[in-house]
Amino acid sequence: MEQLETLLPEIIPEIITPVEIERGRKRSSFIESNTLPGNFNEIKHNHIIPVFSNNQPLISHADFIEAMYSQTTDLFHGEQIFLPDIRVSHAVMGRIPSAKDKPAYQLLEFEKTLYYQRMAFIIEIPSIQFNVDGNMLTLTVGGVRSFGDENLGSRNVCDQHFKIFIGFKNTVCCNMNIWTEGYMSDLRIKNINQLKAAIKTLLTSYNQNEHLFHLSKLADYSLTETQVAQVIGRCRMHNHLPHAVRNGITPMLFGDQQMNQVVKDFYKNDSFCRDINGNINLWKLYNLLTGTNKGSYIDSFLDKSVNAYSFTQQLRWALEGKSESWYLS
Repeated sequence: MEQLETLLPEIIPEIITPVEIERGRKRSSFIESNTLPGNFNEIKHNHIIPVFSNNQPLISHADFIEAMYSQTTDLFHGEQIFLPDIRVSHAVMGRIPSAKDKPAYQLLEFEKTLYYQRMAFIIEIPSIQFNVDGNMLTLTVGGVRSFGDENLGSRNVCDQHFKIFIGFKNTVCCNMNIWTEGYMSDLRIKNINQLKAAIKTLLTSYNQNEHLFHLSKLADYSLTETQVAQVIGRCRMHNHLPHAVRNGITPMLFGDQQMNQVVKDFYKNDSFCRDINGNINLWKLYNLLTGTNKGSYIDSFLDKSVNAYSFTQQLRWALEGKSESWYLS
């Protein structure tokens, strides 16, 4: 398999660059607020890599991306695979020792150092597509990494923390559709070979047909405007319930600001708002949640994405009569 770096010049710009101008405005990305677009070559060649106190380097963001890319191209051989869409946040800036006394505005480029503490990326496989309620979904893999999770003061090579997933990207809005069976939320490994093995295990065990079945069933059930109001209200109440009452209730990880966006989009979203009768099916409600999730920080993005799926599925089971939901009771 060719190295990811050697493929970069051969790919059209809209695949390389995650942010572009489309119809006079920025193209939507899978995560937007609190992040910047990342460039793979810059991350690989220009960003410094944190080390443990014994000077052993951590697995770099670039190595993480390459590990996912290599496993994806091997397992999905013959499919069309886009280059990674990378987002970064929490810049850690420094300078070389010889420039320690210079004012910041006088620093030359070679005197500056930089790395981003947090990084998220996705790799789309657009040749594998499915339609759910009129929305085209493309198979997508990716991961999240934060150097802040690592114990850099350790003199030994400790486990390093990663989050990896496989799921679908909604091409209408770039919302990520992820469920628990396609997500490793606390992967701990010591070296790049262990990382590649874990990625392979996740990708080969993922059941896309079962995932698609549950996603498509969401369109069969709807909530009235009154029910939506109750669900939103109870989402805001959940964190304030007595601990004993909260046990057994699926938590809602979205805060008040994000729930306010859901309410706004319930009335005004171009693709997923209520119908003329004031009702909304669970597929659209799910996409309102995954849409507001694009404003989350990188380190909580995937957990909230899975939470949106689990929460909406619980509502579906309640409407099917298979279980009860505190949010609808």
